[in-house]
Amino acid sequence: MLARNREFARAVLVWLILTGLAAACALWCGRVDVALGIAVGSALAALPFLCLTVWRYRELRRLASRLDAVLAGERELAFSQMEEGELAVLASELDKMVARLTRTAEDLARERQSLADALADISHQLKTPLTSLALTTELARKELTRRGDAPELVERLRRIEALEMRVEELVSVLLRLARLDAGALDFAQATVSVDELVERAASPLAIAYDLADVTLGTELEPGASFTGDLAWTAEALGNVLKNCLEHTPAGGRVTVRAVEDILACRISVEDTGPGIAEEDLPHIFERFYRGERGAGENGASSEVNPAGVGIGLSLARALVSAQGGTLTAENACDNAGRVTGARFTFTFFKDLAV
Repeated sequence: MLARNREFARAVLVWLILTGLAAACALWCGRVDVALGIAVGSALAALPFLCLTVWRYRELRRLASRLDAVLAGERELAFSQMEEGELAVLASELDKMVARLTRTAEDLARERQSLADALADISHQLKTPLTSLALTTELARKELTRRGDAPELVERLRRIEALEMRVEELVSVLLRLARLDAGALDFAQATVSVDELVERAASPLAIAYDLADVTLGTELEPGASFTGDLAWTAEALGNVLKNCLEHTPAGGRVTVRAVEDILACRISVEDTGPGIAEEDLPHIFERFYRGERGAGENGASSEVNPAGVGIGLSLARALVSAQGGTLTAENACDNAGRVTGARFTFTFFKDLAV
C-alpha cells in the first residue's frame, strides 16, 4: 500500500507543505484567486507524478511476487514482458540472475544424483560377490568342522564370516545413504508411539547388550508420540543405541528417555561411557569421521562395521532430518561438571499450524 510507503508519504508531505505555503502567501497578499490557482495548478501538476508512482510501485510489487514464486520453486519467468525503462532493466537483470541460479541448482542436482547412482551401483555390484564369498566360507567351515582336524582354521573362518556380515551391513548402509542423497526414500507421516519405537529399535540389540554386560533402561513419558515414519526412525534410534553400546564399558548403562510437550517430542539416549571428546563433537555426525574415542571400549574399530567407520550416526541424523526432526550430540555431566557419558537427543517438532 502506498499509504504505508515512507518515501511516498514524505514526497506527498513535502508537496502539501510547499503548496500550502504558496497558497498562504497568496492569501496573505489578499489574492484569493491566486491562492486558488496555486492549489489547482499544484494538484494538476502532481497528478502525473502520482499516476507514475502508482504504476511504478505496482510493477515493483509484480516483480516481488514473481521473485517469491521463484523462491517457492517455480522456474517459469515472465520478466521479459515488461517495456523499456529502468524497471525493464532491473527485470532483465533479475531474469538473468534467476536463470543462472536455476542452471546452477540443476547442475548440482544432476551431480548429486550421479554420485548417488554411482554409490548405489557399487553397493549392488558388491552384494553378489559378497554373497558368493559368504556361501563358500560357510561351506569350507562346515567341511573343516566335520573333519575335526583343523580347529584353528575353523576359528579363522568364523571370524571371516563375521567380517563378511559386517561388510554386507556396511554396503546396505551405503545404499541407504545413496537413496537418501537422491531423495529416493519415501517417509510415512503417521503417529508414532515412542514405546513402540523404542521396542522396535532395541529388540535386535538385546543379545548384544547382554553379551556386553550393559543395561538398557527406559524412562518414557506415557503416551508420548510424534508424527513420522516408524521404521526409518527405529533404524536411526537403533544406530544410536548401537553406538552407545560400543562406547559403554561392561557394567555400564544406556538409558532412553522421552518427554512430549506442546512444541515437540524429545527422545534422549544417554550412556555411561567416557563421553565424546570436545574436538570430536562438531564432527560426530560427519560421514566416515573417526574421532579420538572412535575405537570404543571393545576395540570395534579394528573390524569392519558401519558404526566403526563413522556411518551409523551420519545415517541416523540423515533419517531424522529427512523427517523434519533434529539429532544432536553432547556430553552428559554431573553436578560437579564431570563428564558422565554421551547424550544424543532426537527432537520431532509439532505442526503448530494444525
